[in-house]
Amino acid sequence: MVYHSSFVEEEGITKACGCPLLPLKSHIKGPAPVSEQDRTDIVDEAITFFRANVFFTNFDIKSPADKLLIYLTFYINVALKRLEGCRTLAVGTKAIINLGLEDTPVPGETGFPFPGLFSLPSSQEEADLFRNYLKQVREETSGRLLSVAYRANGTPNKWWLAFAKRKFINVVLL
Repeated sequence: MVYHSSFVEEEGITKACGCPLLPLKSHIKGPAPVSEQDRTDIVDEAITFFRANVFFTNFDIKSPADKLLIYLTFYINVALKRLEGCRTLAVGTKAIINLGLEDTPVPGETGFPFPGLFSLPSSQEEADLFRNYLKQVREETSGRLLSVAYRANGTPNKWWLAFAKRKFINVVLL
């Protein structure tokens, strides 16, 4: 059974492209509201549930936050593929930074991995808001992923990098 997001409460949460802009425990500048450091956020959920959810080819969406969980699970999968050949934390960090510098497409643009999962932006402002949120959440996910993909001594954690070979819901990024 797929793990779903615990963020089902939508009251007071801004949305863009049908996706809730959930709070993050982040110091990275962006449109996401700041969450308390002791609370679990969507990035924590995505990293925690990744190794179980990556095995599924279908994902039943029970709340709008599940859409963001799907996107982050896919992003973690892409990031692990980039880290697969990196033998040290320093090289892995460089690979993740390069991934973060790539363009972040939004629904309706070429390169967006899940057409139909999110609604198309109704205006350029909404597209920019969603792009900036995705960029912020990707950067935050990348930073936290490095701490689990590599051990304290800087060597790769094979129990995480082994999941780079998996395809999440049969989607492959070209």
